[in-house]
Order: sequence, then structure tokens, then C-alpha cells
Amino acid sequence: MNATTIPGFQALPDEDLMELFQGGYDEAFTVIVNRYRERVHQFVFRYTHDHLDSEDLTQETFMRVFRSRNSYARIARFSTWLYTIATNLIRSQYKRSQRMPLQSLTATDDTDHDYIADVLDPHITTDEETHYRMTVEHLHKALERVPADFRSLVVMRDIDQLSYEEIMDITGLPMGTVKSRINRGRARLQELMGTYLDD
Repeated sequence: MNATTIPGFQALPDEDLMELFQGGYDEAFTVIVNRYRERVHQFVFRYTHDHLDSEDLTQETFMRVFRSRNSYARIARFSTWLYTIATNLIRSQYKRSQRMPLQSLTATDDTDHDYIADVLDPHITTDEETHYRMTVEHLHKALERVPADFRSLVVMRDIDQLSYEEIMDITGLPMGTVKSRINRGRARLQELMGTYLDD
């Protein structure tokens, strides 16, 4: 692909940008970073609950993209490859800290039930907002008690809205295992939420 025939990099698909980057066009890498930096930071922050750690892991993610650019093959979606790198770094961080709390719990999914949703509404009353904030706090606590193997998949599916296929590619797990762990994680989360709300 000849970059001189392209009117601008901004509108190009991720995979085309990676192809250009592999061909020596550093501008393509800059576009990728600008396109995904905030999304990757948010993705990582949901696990680390620490802005400094999230920033470090985000920077390391893109450093690995830079260093490993020639290992990327167009047969895979770039976003899946990118999130795989980020997920591996998160796992290494988790092994060091043994903690994976979550900060922002928002998700909508037109093809599945909304098991985790943002319950805050800017138009609600003060009393309702207090109740909803307490519910979100309970949700944070409940999700932290879901086993890590299940929790990480629930986060990917219901918070980050990754497809089952993307989760399968990132984790290396069979489709049946992915769905089973997500369902078990959701069931455990609902059980824990019921306990918190009853209390």
C-alpha cells in the first residue's frame, strides 16, 4: 500500500494503519495511539483502580505494540491483538499485587442481558442518587468477591462489551469455557448482590 496515495491516515481502518506502520510510516502509529490510548487506559483502570498504574500499563501496552509491530498479522483484528497485550500486562500486574478491584461499572449490550449497568441518571433526585450510588458501591464490592477467572471474563463481556469471539482470542479459552465462566460469574455476582441489598 502506498501512503502517498492516501489523503489522510485518520480515516483508515486499524489494520491498514498497522500495515503502514510495519512499512515504516510512524505517523500511522501516532494515529493508533491517539485512537486507542483513552480506551486502553479505561480498560486497564477497571482492573488496577490506580491511575498511576493504569498510565504505566497503558504506556507499556503501546511500547509493546511499537516493539512487536512486525509480529502482528492482518488475519487478526487489531483491537483484539491490542487488548491481548494489555490483558497480559494486567495479569502480570495482578500477580504482583494480588488485587484486581474495579472502578467503573458501565455496560450496555444489545445482544445480551445487561448484567452490569450504569445506574446513575443525571435527572434523578438526591435520595434516588444516594440509593443508586450505594447500589454501585455494593456492585463494586460484590464483583471483587467473584473468583478472578470468572470476574475477568464478566468484565470483558459486560463492561468492555467485547464479543465472545474476541474474549476467546484474548484468553485462548474455548468458546464453551468462555460462555460457561461468564454465566457462572454472572450467577455469583447476582447472588452476592442479593446478599448486599438484603443487608
